[in-house]
Amino acid sequence: MAAIENGSGTRELAGKRALVTGGSRGIGAAVVRQLLDAGAEVLTTARSATSTVPDGATFVEADVRTRAGAEALAAAAQEVLGGVDVLVHNVGGARPYKDASAIPAEEWQDALDLNYLASVRLDSLLVPGMRERRSGMIVHVSSAAVLTPVGPFLHYTAAKAALENYSRGLASELAPFGIRVNTVTPGRVATPGGEETREQWARLNAAPGRTNANDTTPLGRDGQPDDIAHAVLFLVSDRTSWLTGSNLIVDGGEFPRG
Repeated sequence: MAAIENGSGTRELAGKRALVTGGSRGIGAAVVRQLLDAGAEVLTTARSATSTVPDGATFVEADVRTRAGAEALAAAAQEVLGGVDVLVHNVGGARPYKDASAIPAEEWQDALDLNYLASVRLDSLLVPGMRERRSGMIVHVSSAAVLTPVGPFLHYTAAKAALENYSRGLASELAPFGIRVNTVTPGRVATPGGEETREQWARLNAAPGRTNANDTTPLGRDGQPDDIAHAVLFLVSDRTSWLTGSNLIVDGGEFPRG
């Protein structure tokens, strides 16, 4: 995709400083590339160093599941970028179990830390700077699995549901300060992590590892990382300057609404 430009020919996010969690592969890497193409300076993170981080982004190794990891990342963002204008919480995931009763207590805590509390902690560290500047854009990445929760993923979907509720509340609180908060909810996207999770679930349930997207998705295909990255870029752009507290579901029409 070509860099998005405004009417004067300037790249839309030129001069903006962005932080993307989980930006080393899949959806996160696609978001990083889109923000870079739109002119933003981008810092991204993952739990371990990797060669798949998009060229042009600055990488910081950090585990945002912990308070210490969030604090280290926030400090790095201040040092490298001098502040954050765009914050995209993409990191997330959880392994499936046979059913909800099989999910151990430590996995519940890990799912909450990774899929919900990581965003809360990082927001609490970076929002004060946005409030002082009276501007900022925050996007929380959820999952369409929240719309049809099932036992094997209940720790994951419950954490993402909490994230969506938190995102709406935060949007109302921060709107008077010029800070917009929105959620993107992807459906089934073809990523390495997504494929690994679906294969694990299939083994647990003795079911086929893949369902043809034509059978479940009205648009007839799996999503691609760029499908979600386009939505994120739309939400952090000036073209959505009167949009906050929303949840943009990007799933090819697969999951029920309402």
